[in-house]
Amino acid sequence: MIAFITGPVRELREHSAIILTGGLGYEVQCPASTLGKLNVGDTAELHTRLVVREDAWTLFGFADTDSLRLFELLTSVSGVGPKLGLALLSAMPVSALAQGLLSGDSQLLSSVSGVGKKTAERLVLELQNKVPEHLAAPVTAGGKRTRVVSTAGRDAVDALLALGFRDATVRATVSELLSQDPDLSADQLIRKSLGRLR
Repeated sequence: MIAFITGPVRELREHSAIILTGGLGYEVQCPASTLGKLNVGDTAELHTRLVVREDAWTLFGFADTDSLRLFELLTSVSGVGPKLGLALLSAMPVSALAQGLLSGDSQLLSSVSGVGKKTAERLVLELQNKVPEHLAAPVTAGGKRTRVVSTAGRDAVDALLALGFRDATVRATVSELLSQDPDLSADQLIRKSLGRLR
């Protein structure tokens, strides 16, 4: 099994990157969040999973181990292949996707192109108790994850939920804002969150 790949980025494509290593160019399929961190000429280090099928050997790469872990969980569900796993990871941050699975938000999952209602419900049913809770908290600039713990944060979440926004998305957005500035008031959090959620 290929655990990771390191080397200069030779080319970026719509859904993949060409990484030069050991004199060979490896095409690595990546979610949008990973591709957005890569630049041609820069050295990349990606955590990888090799998927072997009768007709192809495909290498999937991720900027962090959390994305890889969630990809492995998603693709362990019957009917969810690597392409759909990448689509889910490309559609939203790991924290929002993990929170959606933990909270049973099948509507959030089915909002992703290619994910039908039945598939979304199957994902929730099979993964709700398997997703590590720490994945549902956004990553701070220092690489640590944070949760909504302040009173202002809880008040902002309650207000946004009352406006009809989805639980998983609201919590992920408020947590991310608090990780950037822990001193934000509830009013500031609500205003900033509305700017992102609308």
